[in-house]
Amino acid sequence: MSRSPRVPTVALGAVLALALGVTLGSPLSAQQKTTAAKTSAKQISAAHKRLGIGRPATPDEIAGWDIDVRPDGQGLPPGGGTVKAGEALYMQQCSACHGEFGESAGRWPILSGGNGSLATHDPVRSVGSYWPYASTLFDYIRRTMPFGNAQSLTNDELYALTAYVLYLNDIIRDESFELNATTFKAIKLPNERNFIDDDRETTERAFWRKNPCMSNCAPGTAKVTGRARAIDVTPESKTAPKLD
Repeated sequence: MSRSPRVPTVALGAVLALALGVTLGSPLSAQQKTTAAKTSAKQISAAHKRLGIGRPATPDEIAGWDIDVRPDGQGLPPGGGTVKAGEALYMQQCSACHGEFGESAGRWPILSGGNGSLATHDPVRSVGSYWPYASTLFDYIRRTMPFGNAQSLTNDELYALTAYVLYLNDIIRDESFELNATTFKAIKLPNERNFIDDDRETTERAFWRKNPCMSNCAPGTAKVTGRARAIDVTPESKTAPKLD
């Protein structure tokens, strides 16, 4: 246990106050208020003072980071590419991992198929069955593909590959179709309607309470409606234990 003397907080505060010429408990004089205001202004000014470090980013440098694309097509780069051109690129750059028809090779992600499977026991989440917007596909390819050589594709190659993957999913049906910033706006993915904005701030506002209920909140008595044994994995429907 330390035996070093401790200065009471009140005493220490009094010493500091006396050193500053202020009596504890007394209001600040007009001069003291003016001095405090000037000090605060100087501190704010110092915080906003330019340090002379670095330089403004150039338009080209900003463009290198500003590559996000909105679902309505805002942010798309210039250029364009056809389904036919995308097929050759896909076979060269993508099929080794994703399969020749987007069916996946080994453990790599599937790109096509799975239509109508989302409500089943074994849903297949591909671009065509699950993804909401064509911009999601374009942005993902642009940022991360091809694997191991990301952001190496030109704008025309990006458009062509996006068009071909959409073609594999029967969203684009014409091999001569050219995807560009104009035609992009007409592309609609089947599952778009199932993606909605988070609207809880408006739709659930009526349920918000300043002091939420923490006990006995629901009317009636709680009842156990079913029981299941603890298992390590999700069972298949045919082998799952029956509820008692």
